[in-house]
Amino acid sequence: MIKFLPFVLILLYGLAMWHFSAWRLKKELNERSTELVEPKLQPVLRQLAQALDLPRIRVFVYEVDQINGLAAPDGRIFITRGFLRKLQSDEVTASELASVIAHEMGHVALGHSRRRMIDFSSQNALRVILMTVIGRFIPIVGPWIANAVIALLAARLSRKDEFEADAYATALLMKSGIGAEPQVTLFQKLDRLTGGRANGTPAWLLSHPKSPERIAAIRKNAGNWT
Repeated sequence: MIKFLPFVLILLYGLAMWHFSAWRLKKELNERSTELVEPKLQPVLRQLAQALDLPRIRVFVYEVDQINGLAAPDGRIFITRGFLRKLQSDEVTASELASVIAHEMGHVALGHSRRRMIDFSSQNALRVILMTVIGRFIPIVGPWIANAVIALLAARLSRKDEFEADAYATALLMKSGIGAEPQVTLFQKLDRLTGGRANGTPAWLLSHPKSPERIAAIRKNAGNWT
């Protein structure tokens, strides 16, 4: 029993990290966000709500400059202030931003947002185990190998989630009458809007699939719906 104690402690560490991460994220979002009030978005949000037979869809603005959307583990949907500024400056349309909101709703509906927090903590615990085991045989590069293995695993899981959330968003946009084209046009703009940070990075190292791959999948899903 004693020889298994280190692994029990690592599992407990992973559980503690999950609770701490969830608490810290919720605190950060509560302190740095307000409910979205944007007239340009209200018509498309009503369309999404009607497609889901909901009275309304609540979206919050996360006060950071990055261009992103976020689905919190508690089910709330966030758009960053940086993304909202792109709408207000007419660099993106209301329908394109609605496609982001639909995508984040997909993460919530499919359980990704809650599972990601668990995965993050589990991966930290697994990293410690791998570093311990591999480090015994390869003392110098063992930790590097462990980190690389966990990074590849996390990236693969994340890419799968992104494709699934894209598919959910396509279905919702088609049902709402908005259509899937705003998803496509947004991804065509996204590299420019975000500075093309993913360019040149191997796809298997990216936590998000590359835009051309996502556009192809969206068009295929939209074709199935029509």
